[in-house]
Amino acid sequence: MTEHFDANVVDEHILDEQRYDQHAYFEQIYARPVILESKKLTQVFQHDNVQRTILNQIDLKIHQREFICIIGPSGCGKSTLSRVVAGLDHFDSGEVLMDGSPIHGTSPERGMVFQGYTLFPWKTVKENVMFGPLMKGMSRTRAEEMAREWIHIIGLDKYENQYPHQLSGGMKQRVAIARALVNEPKILLMDEPFGALDPHTRQKMQKHLLDLWQNINITILFVTHDMDEAILLADRIVALKANPGEIKEIIEVNLPRPRTPELMQSDAFKQLKAHVNQLVHADDDAHDPAMDNLPEIPRMTHVSNTK
Repeated sequence: MTEHFDANVVDEHILDEQRYDQHAYFEQIYARPVILESKKLTQVFQHDNVQRTILNQIDLKIHQREFICIIGPSGCGKSTLSRVVAGLDHFDSGEVLMDGSPIHGTSPERGMVFQGYTLFPWKTVKENVMFGPLMKGMSRTRAEEMAREWIHIIGLDKYENQYPHQLSGGMKQRVAIARALVNEPKILLMDEPFGALDPHTRQKMQKHLLDLWQNINITILFVTHDMDEAILLADRIVALKANPGEIKEIIEVNLPRPRTPELMQSDAFKQLKAHVNQLVHADDDAHDPAMDNLPEIPRMTHVSNTK
């Protein structure tokens, strides 16, 4: 039986570090409806006579308002999985279901934030955030109201009339997040959104994202190659193996919320990181086939490298 869930109510007894109960926390998560499910999801890349399985038999259930991080070695299909869920990439077999219905193409109910700054350079911050509501047929007045509300939430009120080239990297990604969330999606897909940021800005963006997630009704599927980031953010971490891309293990992050950078110094964090690290790098010998048979580098300098 699914218990009633109010997205606006935070279970303080679960989030409080002193009274944290891992079993109760995940029991509550698994009692919520499944919002996204993949069944035997398989994607094969074919180029001339070369065939490579990118995703193989992916079975995954994500529950309402869950924060899932996807992690794995290069070439394991992390980004491909997020693009398939977004409706941007095809898949060859299996199913991808949103609220029990098959996904066909893109939809405002699935927002996407990429690593690159995908804002329209000719539009202001406000115009970028207004774009989605206007495309859905909303009046310009209402679209502007919603855009200003989200610009306020991300803390960029003073910059609403600035253009992307006038913003820092962190500001651009905040605008990209607002542009996705203004459409009121059920799930937010994030493909290494903080990968290009400096460490300090990245840490601030992680905190801001957690604040957003804890206060709005949104489910997040977050792709990252950074183990610290995955452990800091996720309820569960889905570790993929490469060649072919398969689920190796799904890890419940048994650390209390709210999480802070100081938590990264704890023994529990370090133990979990060691486990995730072992999962990600255990198959390093089964490396990317693109690294096979690399040519010998010809000598192109007379400067000695022995002095």
